[in-house]
Amino acid sequence: MSLMHDIRSRAKQYQNKIILPESLEERTLKAADYLLQEDISNIILLGNQDEILKQAEAWGLKHVEKAEIYDPQKLGKEQEYIDLMVSLRGKKGVTPEIAKEQLQNPLYLSTIMIKNGDADGEVAGAQNATGDVLRPAFQYVKTIPGISVVSGAFVMILPETYQGEHRILVFADCAVHPDPDAAQLAEIAIATARTARAIAGIEPKVAMLSFSTRGSAKHEHVEKVAEATKIAKINAPQLAIDGELQADAALVPAIGSSKAPDSSIAGHANVLVFPSLEAGNIGYKLVQRLAGAEAIGPVLQGMAAPINDLSRGCSMEDIINMVAITSNQAQLNKEMTS
Repeated sequence: MSLMHDIRSRAKQYQNKIILPESLEERTLKAADYLLQEDISNIILLGNQDEILKQAEAWGLKHVEKAEIYDPQKLGKEQEYIDLMVSLRGKKGVTPEIAKEQLQNPLYLSTIMIKNGDADGEVAGAQNATGDVLRPAFQYVKTIPGISVVSGAFVMILPETYQGEHRILVFADCAVHPDPDAAQLAEIAIATARTARAIAGIEPKVAMLSFSTRGSAKHEHVEKVAEATKIAKINAPQLAIDGELQADAALVPAIGSSKAPDSSIAGHANVLVFPSLEAGNIGYKLVQRLAGAEAIGPVLQGMAAPINDLSRGCSMEDIINMVAITSNQAQLNKEMTS
């Protein structure tokens, strides 16, 4: 059974409410139809109901009518949402008039519905730029308490021919933060461990990567990773984490035992935290292209509720998978706050 099948199966059990604000976009509406047909998730669509259902009929979609459809022009909770927005952003200049205008934008409406508890997560980006998707999220949903930085993880599934200990690895940050400081890197490590549990279904063994293993090289970049490891251990004392480690020391048991003989992580890591976005992005793409790994993501982590951004070149299948992933993230958030 594949990891993605497991993720979809768990989403089917959770039945969380995921918003697809780009409701007239062809891939998105077809993905919604499939998700509803297979009962993978509850779906909320934003837009004019007659237009959405007419477009669904034109494309031969039989299940879109099962979605909850909210029209930004006919909000039943408009004043409730406006009051919430002003309470959250009034000091930043958001007036009732500005809030009302923002609610006409489906990307803003999505985040307010999530913040108000009317939905569990959002998937967008098939027709909107990343900045447009994330700006409302940063303004209104914000980050998990104790986490100040949003990052992007990839679940890497290695081919069956791979001889290493773990065929499923999680890499971060590969998508968002260019140059985290030590405290931010520690937060990324903790968030990525949560992603490993919630999405990959693995117990995280976190390696903080560098070009040095346990002081074998001296440089401020090495010191940053070592300091981040210390901070992560203090903030998440139950987390299995070690660093700084070179990639081979993190992944190859013989090398790990040689370079860091007292480490339970060295040689056995399944979560790799890169020291910068540059390293993380290059690393995941090399593994994807040269080793033939399947890269699932980026999965945005650190948000108080899951809001995931798609590539504008995404497929219908990508949207389906990201909705299932978002539902899994939402469930973890519920369990953490219950």
